[in-house]
Amino acid sequence: MHGVFDIVGPVMIGPSSSHTAGAARLGLMARKILGERPVRAEINLHGSFAQTGKGHGTDKALIAGIMGMEPDDVRLRDALVLAEKQGLEYEFRQVELQDAHPNTAVIYLVGATGRAARVRGASVGGGNILVTNIDGYTVELSGQYPSLLIIHRDRPGVITQVTQILARYEVNIAFMRVSRQSRGETAMMIMEMDDEPAADVVEECSQVCDVDMARAIPAV
Repeated sequence: MHGVFDIVGPVMIGPSSSHTAGAARLGLMARKILGERPVRAEINLHGSFAQTGKGHGTDKALIAGIMGMEPDDVRLRDALVLAEKQGLEYEFRQVELQDAHPNTAVIYLVGATGRAARVRGASVGGGNILVTNIDGYTVELSGQYPSLLIIHRDRPGVITQVTQILARYEVNIAFMRVSRQSRGETAMMIMEMDDEPAADVVEECSQVCDVDMARAIPAV
């Protein structure tokens, strides 16, 4: 059984839901993960994104999303010109990735304060996206739900303390994933939620012992 979204497709500017709408959402998600205005972007394109993306406006859509535009923003067609006017430096490269979806991009952003983020994700059809890696951590992030991203030490009890805070504020978790690069070192916790967490929730989570950073990521 199909929903209306599956049949009609996303509201968008451009010829392709995968190469345009999905690309714009992917760029927008990378910006949300960075958490500030990007001033530099390096975008590595794999597969179909690399081979046919320019003809479908993938480059414009990714840059538009990185600048904060939605897929239906009429300015998307002029995104590269607007990027130059706004001082966003960008570079596209073609890469070959192992075991990657054909519509994959690896986006490295640097923000106005020097903060950096590396986001790998794919446009998986119908304007939908799936982020699979953030700063070297394996994730599964669709962007359909508001999320809470937490960087913490890999210690017993950290996850319990965070989930207790969310329970106290009656925040319902839809999906949750924890990823670590090595035992006892730094880990990343991502929780997709039914509602966007309030600033007080994020602040309290950031104060948990062994939590290095807590950041809300709005849905895109």
